[in-house]
Amino acid sequence: MSRSLLAALVDRLPLGGDTNPDRIRFTPDRIKTELLSGLTVALALVPEAVAFSFVAGVHPLVGLYAAFIVGLVTAILGGQPGMISGATGALAVVMVSLVATHGVEYLFATVVLMGLIQIAAGVFRLGKFIRLVPHPVMLGFVNGLAIVIFLAQLSQFQVPDGGGGAQWMGGGQLATMLGLVVLTMGIIWLTPRLTKVVPAPLVGILVVAAVVIGFGINVPRVGDLASIKGGLPLLHIPEVPLNLETLTIIAPYAVILAAIGLIESLLTLNLVAETTGKKGGASRECVAQGLANGVTGFFGGMGGCAMIGQSIINVESGGRTRLSGIAAALFLLTFVVVGSGLIEQIPLAALVGVMFMVVLGTFAWRSLLILRRIPATDALVMILVTVVTVLTDLAIAVVVGVIVSALTYSWNNARRIHARTRFLDDGSKVYEIDGPLFFGSTEGFAEVFTPDADPDRVIVDFETSRVVDQSALQAIEDLAAKYESRGKTLQLRHLTHDCHRLLNRAGQLMVDADDDPDYGLAVDYDVRVGQLGSGH
Repeated sequence: MSRSLLAALVDRLPLGGDTNPDRIRFTPDRIKTELLSGLTVALALVPEAVAFSFVAGVHPLVGLYAAFIVGLVTAILGGQPGMISGATGALAVVMVSLVATHGVEYLFATVVLMGLIQIAAGVFRLGKFIRLVPHPVMLGFVNGLAIVIFLAQLSQFQVPDGGGGAQWMGGGQLATMLGLVVLTMGIIWLTPRLTKVVPAPLVGILVVAAVVIGFGINVPRVGDLASIKGGLPLLHIPEVPLNLETLTIIAPYAVILAAIGLIESLLTLNLVAETTGKKGGASRECVAQGLANGVTGFFGGMGGCAMIGQSIINVESGGRTRLSGIAAALFLLTFVVVGSGLIEQIPLAALVGVMFMVVLGTFAWRSLLILRRIPATDALVMILVTVVTVLTDLAIAVVVGVIVSALTYSWNNARRIHARTRFLDDGSKVYEIDGPLFFGSTEGFAEVFTPDADPDRVIVDFETSRVVDQSALQAIEDLAAKYESRGKTLQLRHLTHDCHRLLNRAGQLMVDADDDPDYGLAVDYDVRVGQLGSGH
């Protein structure tokens, strides 16, 4: 079969991620780039999967099988071509207590339930809420992630101390390790300036591995972490009792793991989309992650989610389609089944150098320059998310950042409410309300008015305001009650038809106009019971 015919057949496969006419076509050069990029990612996945297995307290093959299955399923079905998924540290730190307390079989059952929850999140299109993550949170997220990746590599500079623990390298061993790391980074930096035929990280790994093996340099290698030799993953039903007690044990872990996995995956999706310029599908990614975890739980894997470091390696190595992710998963399985002896000889220094280059490329250095030019609250959020990411995990950091940003936004809008006043020829007083009226601004809204000093007829004009929620409706009701108790007339203008229908006491005080706004309220207020309804 000719190369052109092979390219034509591959181009018909659903690997490009969309049906857009300007999608990437699978020429022989493109196929080569995707395969080499996948090989580079697979090499970087091995030590990560092994290390995260140790963190979770499971056998290394449990992490490797998860990296293969999760990576393969999400590469085929995920929302963004080029993304890489696998076993991650953010999930491993949650799993460790479950494994220690109940055993690995309960972990497999938890991963299956985690997958079902993620599928439900995708079906109900909950992934769209990732758009609520503000830009300062994203900057803090990537900065914190870069620091986490950097700190995770420091363990490779430790050696066993003979007593079951570890100690830092010293002397010539440390100098050799650092020298090889710097050599790898230098090769990665220099290669694109000479040729782009082979991904720069792959060149760095191969050259440094050849130097270490050829000269017999005594430095830690992949095999020093653990043996990665194994067979194909086999179907394995989790050996746990199918009863309510088991559900009560695994459900809390499954919910936490599902939330962390989706948050990290969707943020990775956005980051890759910004790099490649191709918009991803959040709901599709949720379903793909769920299917991947559901499957891996039945094949002895620890579950996983998107990996930002490996995704960046893939994208920067030229991976732009689903083929690179599929290739990475298949290469990883090949390493486990038939290539473990060779892969175990790769020096860890080469892989550390690759990840250090990822750190340099991930950290948003521009954010340091704009700290003094952006609002103080945005700078605070960015720094806070970075710190929380390093001290806890990515999901908690993002949630904290979103909450702080939301509170800041609410506080700023609460202070915006004010009124301009003027008098008509007949002596009536007009309050022209400016700013949104919602739960945070109701107190300021009430302080604007002076019922005792106002004339007998008062007009409140909402033309430059917006009634947002039930608290705003209640504030208007309370204002109407104050003027009514004093025997004064209150008229409300430029409120929506929703407000006409939902307001009780103040409803008869409204004045219809052709230019009344027509926006919808975020809540439904039942005028019969004065409570929140079902929403619309």
